[in-house]
Formats: sequence, structure tokens, C-alpha cells
Amino acid sequence: MVFVVSGPSGCGKSTLIGLVRRELPDLRFSVSHTTRQPRGTERDGVAYHFVSRPAFEGLVAEGRMIEWAEVHGQLKGTSHAELDRASEAGADLLLDIDVQGAAQVRAKVPGATSIFILPPSFGILAERLRQRGLDDDADVGRRLRAARREMEAFVEYDYAVVNDDLGRCIEAVESIIRASRCRTRLMASVAARIIDTFRKQEDAGE
Repeated sequence: MVFVVSGPSGCGKSTLIGLVRRELPDLRFSVSHTTRQPRGTERDGVAYHFVSRPAFEGLVAEGRMIEWAEVHGQLKGTSHAELDRASEAGADLLLDIDVQGAAQVRAKVPGATSIFILPPSFGILAERLRQRGLDDDADVGRRLRAARREMEAFVEYDYAVVNDDLGRCIEAVESIIRASRCRTRLMASVAARIIDTFRKQEDAGE
């Protein structure tokens, strides 16, 4: 399965996803490509695949990106290789992507489950962005303006969770993932094997 998580910058997606993956180790994280520079302790191939703009544009031209968009002046996207690796490993894949990328994934990956993370309020989001110390005032202002637009897209998602309490938010996202894995279309092969045991019993006259 493919799970898409989106939300405005500063809503706590990265922390949330890290903790959810700790509880669900069979959930593989999709490492996006980006043209921005690493921040803090970010490592190439772990947080992101950091590439130049020409290299990113080359991937797009070659049709190797399942989704991509320009976000806050930088290109960011997911390669088909991420889905292929998860499929080969028999693992579910979790994508942390913006609303533009999420729309592309929903169009290209039938059955993808999408979750939008809402901040409790504009004021709290602004405070979180300033406290993390990764952006100057101009960048914070740009991210807050983008957040106003992104928030309106939450209705396009399957689920929406408010990150007002991290523990409750983690529990809600985990519940969505666990429940989605039990959808009847995914359980069809398992159910067929169980139903076959009933048929065999009937054939045996029991």
C-alpha cells in the first residue's frame, strides 16, 4: 500500500512520521529528491536525495518521477524507483509530500491512502516555524502564506488529523494505517483461502 502524508510546513510531519515508523517498522519511508541544500544533520539518501536543479530536471524529462512540484522555490519529488523498491521488498510505502505531489500520486496510484495533518491554529503554526530556527523571517512569512493555500486542500484527502497533541496524533495516524490494511480489496486473497477451506469441508460431506 501507499500512504501519503501532507500538511503545511511546521505542522510536525517529520516528527510524527518518525515516531509512527518506530511503532510500525514494516512501513517503508519514501526518500524524496530535492534541489534544496541539507539542513542541520540531514544526510543524503536518508532525509532526502539532494540533487542539483539540472539533475532533477533530467529525472523529470526521463519520466522517472511519479510526482514532483516546485515548493518554496525548490524542486521536490518522488521517483518511481522508491515505489519499485518497496514493492520488491513487499513493504508498504509512506510518502511525506506537499499537496501538489499528493494530487499527482492520487491520480497515478489507485488505492493510495492520503492523510492531511492540520496544525491547531495559525498562531501555533507560526510559533512552531519560528522556534525551529531553520528559516529567517522572510522564509517564515512565505511558508505561512503557502500554508493558508495548502490548508484548503485538506478536503481532497481521505483523512485529516489535528496535531494538537503528539501522542493522540500518532495514535490516529497508526489507526488509519492499520485499518487501511484491512480493506476488503486487500484482504481478498486471504479471504479466498479461508473460504476455500469451507468448500473443501463441504466437498468432504462435513
